[in-house]
Amino acid sequence: MKPVNIREATALDLNAVLDVETRAFGDEQGPEIADLVAALLSDPTAEPVLSLLAEEDGRAVGHILFTRSDIRGCRNAVSAAILAPLAIVPEMQGQGIGGRLIAEGLQRLAASGVDLVFVLGYPEYYPRHGFRPAGDQGFEAPYPIPAVHAAAWMVQALHPGVIDSASGTVTCADALNRPEHWRE
Repeated sequence: MKPVNIREATALDLNAVLDVETRAFGDEQGPEIADLVAALLSDPTAEPVLSLLAEEDGRAVGHILFTRSDIRGCRNAVSAAILAPLAIVPEMQGQGIGGRLIAEGLQRLAASGVDLVFVLGYPEYYPRHGFRPAGDQGFEAPYPIPAVHAAAWMVQALHPGVIDSASGTVTCADALNRPEHWRE
């Protein structure tokens, strides 16, 4: 396996980022996910964003996006972000690139003062990277998650003790604030 470089994506990388999203999610969902990413990257309510690109030999093979979030009803000042989406091109899946993107993103967010990161994703995958069910911790998603999919709504604390002192309803960027984005 060739080395994969992870770096912060810039505006000049937009086409590469959207190509990764489209390829990773396939013909059915890919264009919709790419449109969402483009909208989030231009949405001022999503800022600050952390957009990381994974490259192999200068070719984009993975992307992860974190956008700003707030917690309504939380009595303590907590900085939060939402991970959405994580995308790896099909031929590179299963090689640990997604895990490396998550780890790098969480490290950068923690260093910038973010306390919590939320994700609506595969409960078979994200717990391997430190995420736990958010509903069990007192955090509601921006839109109700059906009980059958409750384990897909997850959170990870980036600093000790934060989860014990926070709870409430997570809010998201305008581009992500539509019910169709909150179905697992």
